Amino acid sequence: MEHAGRGQRAEHAIPDIVIRRLPIYVRTLKLIADSGTATVSSDELAEEIGVTAAQIRRDLSYFGKFGKQGKGYDVATLVAEIEHILQLDRHWDVALVGFGNLGRAIAAYRGFGAKTFEIAAIFDRNPERIGRRSEDGVLVQHADEITHVVREKNIRMGIIAVPAAAGQEAADALIEGGVRAILNYAPVILRVPETVWVREIDPTGAMQSMTYYLNDDPERSGSAKEEPRRAAPEPTPGW
Repeated sequence: MEHAGRGQRAEHAIPDIVIRRLPIYVRTLKLIADSGTATVSSDELAEEIGVTAAQIRRDLSYFGKFGKQGKGYDVATLVAEIEHILQLDRHWDVALVGFGNLGRAIAAYRGFGAKTFEIAAIFDRNPERIGRRSEDGVLVQHADEITHVVREKNIRMGIIAVPAAAGQEAADALIEGGVRAILNYAPVILRVPETVWVREIDPTGAMQSMTYYLNDDPERSGSAKEEPRRAAPEPTPGW
């Protein structure tokens, strides 16, 4: 389960679920563009994504008017507009806390896109990891340096990949340094200020919820429509 974050406020005009869908629109539109298609209708886009055309039009209407009636959307233009809305047209440095198995995998992941997200600082408490470097040459520093380094580098996004017992401490240090968005892999619900947004990633909990449907009871068959309840995954090795 992913939590929207404690940054959700009543005055926030756009529902968080709408923001979550925008990256899916961008990804799908880029695939459409790669196929050589220059324009797409909301019906065609909806079919590719698996939602309704009305849902797409409603989501986009929060941000203005896109496309022309009877002509659809210009794919390249819509990609650029959504990326601007999400601020994906700028560079974001990211701090990674935890350089165990999961942390190393995250640091080596190439799907972030170097032009948008870059792991600019890495922290750990294990003496055997401090002083090492990631595949991209980022130095692993002691966790006691989180707040200072994050503030010095003006980092506003963080990833936490530590065991549950260290998750809140890591979040507190990031937030004190100025981080306002956290992707949390630690199996713990973080307590953060209202100004901070958190996405909690729980692969084990998701699989545990799906096993409910893996039986011969026809009443349980079909696709799950609700988000699964959060369950504690196995601790991340190392911290």
